[in-house]
Amino acid sequence: MGQVETEVRHWHVTLTVGGAPVEPLLARAALQRLSEERPFLDSVTTTGDSAEIQFWDQGESMLDVASLAMRLWNEHRESARLPGWEVVGLEIVEKGVRERRSEAGRRA
Repeated sequence: MGQVETEVRHWHVTLTVGGAPVEPLLARAALQRLSEERPFLDSVTTTGDSAEIQFWDQGESMLDVASLAMRLWNEHRESARLPGWEVVGLEIVEKGVRERRSEAGRRA
């Protein structure tokens, strides 16, 4: 029998979390700890009541990547001492889509 090959694709992930306000310095320190635990993060921005985390991931499907992204915050909540926020937004786009967006933005 032939083996089915599955293509691993690259995805750009934007995870947004939010909740009750916390001191901005505490939020930044927590996100710095998260960055140290997960050094693959592209960018992290925060206010006192939300944060946006961007990173690249690999997976066979968007559903695979979404499943992992949805768990990221909760899996690091204790170790990075993250605020008790919840996921309020998730965007996942394939690498080609992200590149086309970037090109379109440069032309505009």
